[in-house]
Amino acid sequence: MTAPYATAVPDTKLRGALAAHDRPPRPNPLYASLTFAWRAMLNFKHAPEQLSEAVVMPFMFVLMFTYLFGGAIANSSGEYLHYFLPGILVMTVLIMTVNTGAALNAEMAKGIFDRFRTLPFWQPAPIVGALIGDIVRYTFAIVLTVGLGLLLGFRPGGGFTGVVLAILVLLVFAFGVGWIFTTLGMLVRKPESITNTSMMLLFPLSFISNIFTMPETMPSWMAAIVRVNPVSHAATAVRGLMHGTATAGQIVLVLIISAALVVVFGSLTMVLYRRKS
Repeated sequence: MTAPYATAVPDTKLRGALAAHDRPPRPNPLYASLTFAWRAMLNFKHAPEQLSEAVVMPFMFVLMFTYLFGGAIANSSGEYLHYFLPGILVMTVLIMTVNTGAALNAEMAKGIFDRFRTLPFWQPAPIVGALIGDIVRYTFAIVLTVGLGLLLGFRPGGGFTGVVLAILVLLVFAFGVGWIFTTLGMLVRKPESITNTSMMLLFPLSFISNIFTMPETMPSWMAAIVRVNPVSHAATAVRGLMHGTATAGQIVLVLIISAALVVVFGSLTMVLYRRKS
């Protein structure tokens, strides 16, 4: 004769036990986003090459353009460094935003976001958190590049305060641009496709801008394109803040552009996110 291992629990008692405690409060959007930001930062230790890319690329551009082309463009490597360094910071974060979309696409393919969609928190939090976490990478690259510039003779006229304000404006701009690549990450099938597509977008935006040289040196038709390029506006604001010549209008324009990118591409990202099966 064998005894049962367990006695069936009446349904009413089971329901009573489950309802004995209050349900944990739902996390607010800020807490949920910061939690996913911390998750994104923890991923850096599994992909340290992301941090190495943040150092190698801007260092290579600064050294190459300053000493190979600086004399030809500005008749002095030192003078060109003061013009070029703030612009290369903008180009650096632009290229780094591509990793945001690639990482999102890779995790979507693994099915991780299918689990996230079933959990009771603010649904944009995984994407917003990833973008906030990427700000750490941007800051790391910016600070090291500015440090290299100081070693080479870069002396910002705006002082420490100007440099800090320039970095903050640049991070806001990078956050807005990052939403472009989250949208792209929802549309393509493979992370490699994001890299290939993004270079077709970023290189024209970067090189047909005032990052490398002033629009006054260009043909009139190209100068007109440069002056309406959002990247040029970002470079102008960052350069002006670092050298103490920025106007309120230049700064506000970059903030407006950044907000518009968040509204347009953030909305597109979330529509595509909800439609993902």
